[in-house]
Amino acid sequence: MSKRDENRGYLLGLMAGVAFAVTLPATRVAVRALDPVFVGLGRGIGAALLATAFLLLTRQRVPSPTEAKKLVIVAAAVVIGFPLFTASAMRYVDASHGGVVLGILPLATAAAGFFFSGERPSVRFWLFALVGTTLVVGYSLSKAGGTLQWIDLALFAAVVSAAVGYAVGAQLSRSLGGLQVISWALLFSAPILIVPVVLFAPAMISLPLESWLGFAYVTVISQFFAFVPWYRGLALGGIAKVGQTQLLQPFLTIVLSSS
Repeated sequence: MSKRDENRGYLLGLMAGVAFAVTLPATRVAVRALDPVFVGLGRGIGAALLATAFLLLTRQRVPSPTEAKKLVIVAAAVVIGFPLFTASAMRYVDASHGGVVLGILPLATAAAGFFFSGERPSVRFWLFALVGTTLVVGYSLSKAGGTLQWIDLALFAAVVSAAVGYAVGAQLSRSLGGLQVISWALLFSAPILIVPVVLFAPAMISLPLESWLGFAYVTVISQFFAFVPWYRGLALGGIAKVGQTQLLQPFLTIVLSSS
């Protein structure tokens, strides 16, 4: 891995991190009028339409059986698990509180890179990553003005889901490409998502515009386009190293939640 690739990875990771930082505030706004299950899984259906158009128009190759198995993991983690857990949590806590728990995501991503992608960061890296996570969570907790609650179990589950999906997806993006990884994962998930999305869909569309705008953001940006620089950045600079750029997300989430 060259220094240039590593620096490009950090830049792409920061770009994606800014986009992802809006996810919790947008989800919080969406679930004010929409069911959490609809928001959490419906964003996958909407993004799957974009993914299908991309795959067909660009005539992407079909993943190999080995790649398909890993895509199932990505789909379960970042198309189903993370969105559903965070949407459920945002019905009960505000986005700034969610940012506290997600402060451990960079450390969890590094651990997932260790287990799933064979990355072996140095002891010094783990030490600094742990210190950084502790400082970020401590600061975020003080700013969010709260303590951990039972619903944080859903947020912890979201962290595990995201970390696994990031590590496996980054590994796949080296052969498939970032946009291809999330597109195929969305396509694989769509048949499973359709029934619950229909069951929990709102009875009418005349709901507050802000909720629909929040849903549109997590569908188009959080579930699709933000993964392009994210997976590419992780693949270029390393899952553990570039994953640490997400230490900035809790700060951004807190600022966006208060604005």
